[in-house]
Order: sequence, then C-alpha cells, then structure tokens
Amino acid sequence: MTSTQPTGVLDVSPVIPVVVIEDVDTAVPLARALASGGVRIVEVTLRSDAALTAIERIATELPDVLVGAGTLTTPAQVKDAVGAGARFLVSPGSTPTLLDAMADTGLPYLPGVSTASEVLAMLERGVTEMKFFPAEAAGGHPFLKALTGPLPRARFCPTGGITPLNAPNYLALPTVGCVGGSWLSPADAVSTGDWTCVTQLATQAASLGLT
Repeated sequence: MTSTQPTGVLDVSPVIPVVVIEDVDTAVPLARALASGGVRIVEVTLRSDAALTAIERIATELPDVLVGAGTLTTPAQVKDAVGAGARFLVSPGSTPTLLDAMADTGLPYLPGVSTASEVLAMLERGVTEMKFFPAEAAGGHPFLKALTGPLPRARFCPTGGITPLNAPNYLALPTVGCVGGSWLSPADAVSTGDWTCVTQLATQAASLGLT
C-alpha cells in the first residue's frame, strides 16, 4: 500500500513531551503548564487506564495544544485514540496492519523504525516522517547521521533515552525535526502539582530549537 502521509508534527516543537498519565485530573494542568513554556504539543502514551480519558480532556479543554496518542500497537488502539480526540498517532514499531490503520485515519502519524530496511519500507509507502526508537539503544545520532546520505527524504523524531544533554546532537542533524522526551514531566512534579517546574522545563526545551 502506497499513500501520502499527512505531515507537520515534526515542526511544532523541538521536543515532543512523551507522558504517562496515571491520574486523569493531572492531564489538563500538565498540558497547560507545557504550553505556558512554549511547548504546545504532547504525546500521551497508552500505557495507563487513564490515557484515553486524558487525551479526551486535553483535546476538549485545550484546543490550541496538539495532543497525540503514543505506544499504539494495534488497530483497535488506533480507533480508540481517534475516538478520544487524538490529533496525531505514534507507534513504537510498525506492521502492515498497524500502518494501514493509522493511514486510514487521515491523521499525521509517526511509525516506529530502528533499521535502514524499516526506513526504506516506510519510504516505499510514501511515509517520510518517522519515530526513531529506541534511539540511544538503536545507534543514537551517529546512526541517523549515517542514514542522511543514502536516505535524505526520511525525517525523524528520535525517542528513547533522549535527555537535555544529548538532544542537541540529534537536533543538529538535517533529518531530525524534533526529539521525543519524558524529562519534561517528572513524576514527582506531576504528582505534587508542581506545574512551575514543568513550565520551566518546557521553556528550556523550546529554546533548544534556537541553538
């Protein structure tokens, strides 16, 4: 199946916060704190029972924040995420069935890849924006740098082991539009409602795109 992939997710922010929400009541304050720091995008992973409701609340109460669903592994999860109001989709890997399900939604999506062959398979389908995962374990920025020459059309959001220290190495590559990271929502800050801390981290993350 060859299709044209909706694009644009990689250009919203230099960092996409990757969050696990256990308490749905923290979803909107967390997204609001990120937006206050200049990061108006968030990927809510489907790793908790609260995830879909969290996506729905953010989508409803903060329409200026681009909320997406991550850790999608089945077509059923894709359907549920869309129903909750997700505006982009992210998977840790890819199968033909999962790719078809994401493509059929008409939403931007980032399928997970970690090898040159997987990148080629995505390009054959017309998919040019991808999640490179697990980034550090799969070769890090040297691996992506090596792909730049033979596969310049592919663009990536590296996720997995990304920190404020190594993020600039990835963002310096011409094929990297942004990185995904969990450091913007520390568990202790979220559990205690320290939204000032989250906003400060978001402000620092937003500035990575200026260096």
